[in-house]
Amino acid sequence: MMTDPIADMLTRIRNGQRARHAEARIPSSKLKVAVARVLEASGYIRGIEVEAGEGKPTLTVGLRYRDDGREMIDGVQRVSRPSRRVYVGAEEIPKVRNGIGMAIISTSKGLMTDEDARAQKLGGEVLCEVW
Repeated sequence: MMTDPIADMLTRIRNGQRARHAEARIPSSKLKVAVARVLEASGYIRGIEVEAGEGKPTLTVGLRYRDDGREMIDGVQRVSRPSRRVYVGAEEIPKVRNGIGMAIISTSKGLMTDEDARAQKLGGEVLCEVW
């Protein structure tokens, strides 16, 4: 039984990049697809595709690498966990690595980056940080 599916998704992406895979396959859910769309819009991953197969659908994430071959995602950290949720107001949204990275925030208007949440003056749950 998996207790934290978002942490599992982030770990699969991180492990796939370290092993130099072209893509990572993850059991799909609406929240995972939304997180992947934010990562894609920010340029951390190449693309996403949801494949409906027998049973549960699968989310395929295209991994992206820099020109020199290094991973696009240097680090990822889960902030809010099932055992400890972290909520912040619009003024308290953290800057990840002095603005080099980004945080993914779950707001009342959907998932968005910390920059977008600050611009729209929305607070919410800090799901993870990516740099």
